[in-house]
Amino acid sequence: MTRPDGSASSRRTFLKRSSQAVAVSALASSAIPRVHAAENNLIQIALIGAGGRGSGAAANALSVKNGPIKLVALADVFERKLANSAASLKKQFGDRADVPPERIFLGFDGYKKAMDCLRPGDVAIFATPPAFRWVHFAYAIEKGLHVFMEKPITVDGPTTKKLFELADKADKKNLKVGVGLMVRHCRGRHELLKRIRDGQIGEIISMRAYRMGSGGGTAGPKPDNITELLYQVQRFHAFLWASGGVYSDYYIHQIDECSWMKGAWPVRAQAVGGRHYRGNSLDQNFDTYSVEYMFPDGTRLYYYGRQMPGCHNEFASYAHGSKGSAVISTSGHAPGRVRIYKDHNMSADSLAWAYPQPEQSPYQLEWDDLIEAIRKDLPYNEAR
Repeated sequence: MTRPDGSASSRRTFLKRSSQAVAVSALASSAIPRVHAAENNLIQIALIGAGGRGSGAAANALSVKNGPIKLVALADVFERKLANSAASLKKQFGDRADVPPERIFLGFDGYKKAMDCLRPGDVAIFATPPAFRWVHFAYAIEKGLHVFMEKPITVDGPTTKKLFELADKADKKNLKVGVGLMVRHCRGRHELLKRIRDGQIGEIISMRAYRMGSGGGTAGPKPDNITELLYQVQRFHAFLWASGGVYSDYYIHQIDECSWMKGAWPVRAQAVGGRHYRGNSLDQNFDTYSVEYMFPDGTRLYYYGRQMPGCHNEFASYAHGSKGSAVISTSGHAPGRVRIYKDHNMSADSLAWAYPQPEQSPYQLEWDDLIEAIRKDLPYNEAR
């Protein structure tokens, strides 16, 4: 993903360095015609992964105002999620959520059946556990479909290498690919980035970020009425094969936004973590994570994650510069409420600038930007 400042640093570079993986060679292919919105201007959507995040993404897609969009297919491995998603989207969007029973698919092969309902140039949404992401992405490319996929898009080194290759194949077919790091689309953070680049806080000398809450990523004992596979898929944040765990799935946003503001990716990291208060949970996560990232110039980013009840809660990111400081996230992803201060205490009387409120939702803006790229045939690939 190219940053708004035009530099070529990408998530690919970060992942290659952090995993010390060698990027696979691009596959040779012949020139393929451009793929964009069809002649009648209607873009059709298929949702694969009909839980809360997937249904939210479909709602954002159907809320884009620059042309007709219709949801035409759903797929999931849980019948209840399919029923709830179909009913909720139908209630909210009426005939634009056009998903009759024959286009609602239950089962692990449902992703193919849902995408088979689309035409080249339509859009597939992937909101399943990320372990399945590369499989679904590969089929979408084969079908000539644009894609929006929730983060994270990989769970380990081998699947990361597969995604690199698939991202290159998507480019060769001129397919647009959105990834759910919605903070990158926040207009307030774009303005903050510009001000940091212009030197308003001076040179960044350190960064810190926190996501400390009451719990997450747990999985109690398996009930008797569900298979082991479906149990782990249903509680995917608890299992590393399915999600990469809470560190990958929860904390990726703040590591990304801090690196974006810094204009570089970390090249080294050291960390400690511990597990003490998970009770009878069978998950593979820690309660606490503390990581010191080092950027190429030696600047540090200190990241703190915690999943424990009864403790201090904080969900925020900060940058400290030689002339002042900045708030990158205030309390969650949105609204960002980004600000710049003249000192490092961040007191009200040292406030130098704040982005005006209220601000647009980045969850909607990422869809506005993706659909605009499809309709105007603009370069767009956030998987690279």
